[in-house]
Amino acid sequence: MMKIAAVILAAGQGTRMRSDLPKVLHLIAGKPMLQYSIDLVAGLTEASPVVVVGHKAEEVQKVIGDQARFVIQKEQLGTAHAVQTAESLLANQVDWVLVLNADLPLILRQSVENLLAEHQRNGGPVTMLTVEADDPRGFGRIVRSKEGNVIQIVEEAVATPEEKKIKELNVGVYCFQASWLWRALKSVKTSPKGEYYLTDLIEIATQQGEKVHAVLAAEQDEAIGINTRVHLAEVEAVMRRRINHAWMENGVTMIDPASTYIEAGVKIGQDTVIWPNTVIRGTTSIGDHCEIGPNTMIRDTQIGNHCTLIQAVMEFAKLEDHVEMGPFGHLRKGAHLADHVHMGNFGEVKNTYLGKGSKMGHFSYMGDAQVGEHVNIGAGTITCNYDGKHKNKTVIESNVFIGSDTMLVAPVTIGENSITGAGAVVNRDVPPNTVVVGVPAKELRKKNDA
Repeated sequence: MMKIAAVILAAGQGTRMRSDLPKVLHLIAGKPMLQYSIDLVAGLTEASPVVVVGHKAEEVQKVIGDQARFVIQKEQLGTAHAVQTAESLLANQVDWVLVLNADLPLILRQSVENLLAEHQRNGGPVTMLTVEADDPRGFGRIVRSKEGNVIQIVEEAVATPEEKKIKELNVGVYCFQASWLWRALKSVKTSPKGEYYLTDLIEIATQQGEKVHAVLAAEQDEAIGINTRVHLAEVEAVMRRRINHAWMENGVTMIDPASTYIEAGVKIGQDTVIWPNTVIRGTTSIGDHCEIGPNTMIRDTQIGNHCTLIQAVMEFAKLEDHVEMGPFGHLRKGAHLADHVHMGNFGEVKNTYLGKGSKMGHFSYMGDAQVGEHVNIGAGTITCNYDGKHKNKTVIESNVFIGSDTMLVAPVTIGENSITGAGAVVNRDVPPNTVVVGVPAKELRKKNDA
């Protein structure tokens, strides 16, 4: 087996993005652009990839962390110079060097595997990935000999009218024999712009009598590179289609995939139905047989099986099985709804546990609360949890009935099997089996009294 190293070029400034953020850290389906290249080569190489950084290198290193090894290209003198900076880490360590650009997040794993397989078969110094497309998108044209071998890459800026008709384009992904690469890089001459281009290695190999082989990418979309926000949106659209297609192939129904946004880190169970205008982000996981949306936004939330969530917003929350919610419900950070919880329209829950079988009526707010099992929370109930300095806790024990428009002034505990009357303002603990009414709430009777 050949020892392979991956070098990912991520040093460019990306001025056309017009952004304070390094280009390779812009998000695509919730993941930094550079992360796609790192994930792409995972398992294809023995060691972590080498990422060549330059512009705002510290920011890039902080985001990627120990997923990669880094070398710094202090001066951005072109792609050949960028690869050359990795020589100090890789010289005499590997047999092949896989080189790719971090601004090509749509490259498919199958295309890279095909590239490596072809490099194994041909035994030449370099094998490259190409694409056939009607829109050249500024990529260099592949010039072949009469025998069909690649002999040159002609950049669009200097291509003749005849060369511009060539539909085979250079994607910018290569596999090199390492020993040849380090020698050949020293032969690359500066361009009129004072930069050293990796594409010159193709002509150098040809001049040496070596054969350069090319493998066609599986899809045209793989060649969409990102230089502007327009390109970023194009790539986002392709990535969204790929993600949605994969989930539908795995048993998820999408009523309208074009209006459904699902980020790369999301997990969804079989026979779940996603309705239009639904946004699912972050590390969200959704179980089997759920119904989500329409007009629902979910972020970093864990959802069990058989849940129905209509026109709702959820963030950093947890829902167990058979939860019903909405329309227009809002779960904020720390909300935890147990099995068979029902939450009515225009309800809001924050940092609160609602126990099994409990029901929370519409227009209610539960904040910093612990709610037991089979509790009924009437419409318009509010936990008054903030006293101006601290967030205080409300405890509602099991089998409690909270009347509509009850104000629960925390810290307060409502004992098991108790009842609050409609409109009550409860500012003192209520013992178990007690009915309280009024403002402020006072004991009316014991629950079991005649």
